[in-house]
Amino acid sequence: MTVANEDLTRPILIGRSSSHFTRIARIFAAELGVAYDFHILRDIMSPNLQDYGGNPALKIPVLRTARGSWFGTLNVCRELRRHSTNKARVLWPEDLTESLSANMQELVLQTMATEVTIVMSRVGGGAQSGAHHDKLRTSLLNMMAWLEQNVDAALAELPSERSVSFLEVSLYCLVMHLSFREVLDTTPYAALTAFCQRFGQRASCVETTFRFDT
Repeated sequence: MTVANEDLTRPILIGRSSSHFTRIARIFAAELGVAYDFHILRDIMSPNLQDYGGNPALKIPVLRTARGSWFGTLNVCRELRRHSTNKARVLWPEDLTESLSANMQELVLQTMATEVTIVMSRVGGGAQSGAHHDKLRTSLLNMMAWLEQNVDAALAELPSERSVSFLEVSLYCLVMHLSFREVLDTTPYAALTAFCQRFGQRASCVETTFRFDT
């Protein structure tokens, strides 16, 4: 995939349909009514900088606009908000001023990153055992237990007048992705499962179901 000579009359999102970080951005685009072109990163192991829209970290998602390129999920979502003309009230991570919801946002992102490390190790043929792998699994289980225990109270702290929050979208994508990639059986997590069932009824979630790009 190359990104040269592209029409930037509307944003170009570079990512994968199987990526939880990409799905956050896609849900935000749908919630905010922003049309975009979706360029799929076919080879997640590619070392080619241009495949990632110039992102030196070789990570997705990346959003390319006439104003420049935006690296990373939160940056992408903020730029999508600037492209939106609707009046949706977005609740960003910095708006979380209570410790429970703020800690939940931090742990959601940490869990997502830990899951990526586990998946990439599997894809790259890395060790599936040993001290480092065991610590990753323990960290994952610890964080999921905390999220399960605190999800209802943390979400209750959010202002009711919000249209969409980065916390809820990222939490939903995390839990659904753990099941999709078979990293962790999420059925025992009753509170998180109930949240995903409720939140997953939104049209933005239905439109962006995880799948492997072909």
